[in-house]
Amino acid sequence: MQTTRLSGALYAGMLSSGADHLGCYRKAVNDLNVFPIPDGDTGDNMLATVYSGADAVDRDPDSDLASVASRSAHGMLLGARGNSGVILSRIFSGITKGFAGVREADLSVISKAMDLGVREAYGAVPVPVEGTILTVFGDGVRYANERITEASTLETYFSDLLGEMQRSLERTPDLLPVLREAGVVDSGGAGLIYIFEGMRRTLSGEAVERAEAHVESKKADLDAFGADSVLEYGYCTEFLLRLQNAKGDPEAFDLNGFIVYLNSVGNSVVAFREGSILKVHVHTMRPGDILNRCQRYGEFLTLKVENMSLQHNETELPEVTVTVPKPRKKIGIVAVAAGDGLKETFRSLGTDAVIDGGQSMNPSTADFLDAFDRTNADVIFVFPNNGNVIMTAKQAKDLYTGSDVRVLSTRTVGEGYAAISMMDSEATEPDAIERDMNDVIATVTTGFVSRASRDAEKDGVHVHGGDFIGFIGDTIYVNDGDAIDTALKLSEAMHAENCGVLLLLRGCDATDAEAEALTEALCKQYPRTEVIRIDGGQPVHQYILVGE
Repeated sequence: MQTTRLSGALYAGMLSSGADHLGCYRKAVNDLNVFPIPDGDTGDNMLATVYSGADAVDRDPDSDLASVASRSAHGMLLGARGNSGVILSRIFSGITKGFAGVREADLSVISKAMDLGVREAYGAVPVPVEGTILTVFGDGVRYANERITEASTLETYFSDLLGEMQRSLERTPDLLPVLREAGVVDSGGAGLIYIFEGMRRTLSGEAVERAEAHVESKKADLDAFGADSVLEYGYCTEFLLRLQNAKGDPEAFDLNGFIVYLNSVGNSVVAFREGSILKVHVHTMRPGDILNRCQRYGEFLTLKVENMSLQHNETELPEVTVTVPKPRKKIGIVAVAAGDGLKETFRSLGTDAVIDGGQSMNPSTADFLDAFDRTNADVIFVFPNNGNVIMTAKQAKDLYTGSDVRVLSTRTVGEGYAAISMMDSEATEPDAIERDMNDVIATVTTGFVSRASRDAEKDGVHVHGGDFIGFIGDTIYVNDGDAIDTALKLSEAMHAENCGVLLLLRGCDATDAEAEALTEALCKQYPRTEVIRIDGGQPVHQYILVGE
């Protein structure tokens, strides 16, 4: 084929194929993990992100490129998970800016859009690191753009792009010592190549296998709701509304008041603003009332209303929880945690909304936006509690206009626990609260005991697959066949004798007897330190030790 112009329908098909191709190699990307524990989730995060974009569009041949790109980029923005997912969403956000107002694009437009994708991705990272997805994409775009001639086609462009991306990926260990030491290439860069390879295959007419992780949704059975049926589940109503100057001042739009209204006429509410665009999802028995009210403020860009009785007939729907708006409060707290015990612990500390997630299961931007709505506070302090969640939390912060959202860069649940537990409940000055909590975070040391998933050589420690490793941050200190011995040696590396409190969080794979024996051993080894055990139930980590 000799394709010289990119249409909306072609772009939609390319995104879908890109998502499917990554889905087929998701596990391979996950396995490119520099740390020898089963927490690799880059493939999962990128797949969830790109599918959110692909699912937001259709292949209508009359759709212009600008609108398809905009809808897909917005879908990725909401579905972005983890650092790799956020960067991926920013790549396509930049590309979309290059397609603004364009019905079809030739290579001159495409090359400029790809350049914008590179800039947007680098701009999303406070301190860009070379040898990552940023380098792989940037190198590929520069190379492909430089080789455009009058004879170039989309096929030749993508061939040049992917060739250089692959070469750049192979160079990533030379740029990042941690990759070289682990004997792997950058996982985010690898995931991006799978996406663009899937997109290229659509251009060449090659088939792309549909990923098992993402099954085509069934067509609704219209006979499931007949003439005598009774509406039981209401309508799933979603739309984008452009706030109009002719109907009022968009800047003065009362989002919080509107959310209260939505909760009074429906449930499962998600609503937020991005500039002058209002995004709404609500389950309601009377969608017409909501739509009529919305036209007081603007006009619809997209609109979907589906009878949930038809959905329910296809698959059993989870029980719908009615969202009752909380009274507005001055200070609110949102935290991320995995494991029933840990989540309940954060709630007991006064956390308003606990988002399920953390290591190996990163929450999306939409998860944070929903949590901000549920918290309903003037100032919301956010504790990501994982280094791979911080970017997503900050992206949600930038999108949210209903509160003063402040993301504290907690990289472990230990840091989040300590900061929240030491928070002055009587304090009302946000700057002082934030400053005090950051001071607490700086004093916390968190160590992890996890089972190694493979043999490795790291930080001078020979790791045996199946053994337990003890590590702090990215540094492995211990390898041992026994979890208790690993934890005790790790506590020495943490200088637990200098801690006033040592918190022991038991994971879901640790037994009661083992956790009790470890607690007794720690108390005996550190008689001046208060040892507190919590049955956290967290995955991946057999134990988490938090020294304060």
